[in-house]
Amino acid sequence: MTDLILSPAPKLSEQALKALGRRNLVLVGLMGAGKSAIGRMVAGYLGLPFIDTDHEIERVSRMSISELFAAYGEEEFRALETRVIKRLLKSCPRVISTGGGAFINERTRKQIERGGVSLWLKADLDVLWERVNKRDHRPLLKTENPKQTLENLMRQRYPIYELADLCVHSRDVRKEVIAEEVLAAIAGLTSESARNVRHD
Repeated sequence: MTDLILSPAPKLSEQALKALGRRNLVLVGLMGAGKSAIGRMVAGYLGLPFIDTDHEIERVSRMSISELFAAYGEEEFRALETRVIKRLLKSCPRVISTGGGAFINERTRKQIERGGVSLWLKADLDVLWERVNKRDHRPLLKTENPKQTLENLMRQRYPIYELADLCVHSRDVRKEVIAEEVLAAIAGLTSESARNVRHD
C-alpha cells in the first residue's frame, strides 16, 4: 500500500475512503482524459495502490499496446484486457485506470460493475486532442484524420461511458482540482445512491 499523501482537504479524503469501503475505484474514459495522472493522484490522497491496466497488460504480455494491436488485432487485445481487469478487480480497495475501450466491452463493463465504483473522466474534444496529438503511440488514432477519428470515438463511446456510477469533467485546470472533484464525487456515494451521483 502506498504512503498517504496529504490532500488539500484531508477530511474529504477520509470521507471518500469511507464511502468507497472495500470497493475499487475504476476510472474510465477516452484517451487523453487524464485517467492515469488523476488516478495516481487520487490513489495517493487515499493511501491506496494505483494500477494502470494498459501498463499491466504490457507487463504480462511483454509487448506494447501498439505491438499487441498490430500482432493480434483489437478483438484479441480486448479479450486479454478483460482477463487482466477481472484479475485486478479481485484485490481491493485500489484505484484502477482503464484503457479507453475497456468500459465499452460489455463483459469488462459487467466485471467493473461487480467489482468497483466506476468514474467517467469526461472531456471535450479540444481538450482531448490537445493532449493526444503530440504523441503517436495511440493505435486507434493511426488514421488519415486522427482528430475526426477521435471525435467519432466520442460519439460512439460517450453514451456507454454515461453508464458509469460517477462523472467528473476533465478540463484544462490543475490536476489537483480534478482530483479533489473526484474525491468529492466519491464522498457523495452511498450504496443506495451510487448510480445517481454525478459531478459534471
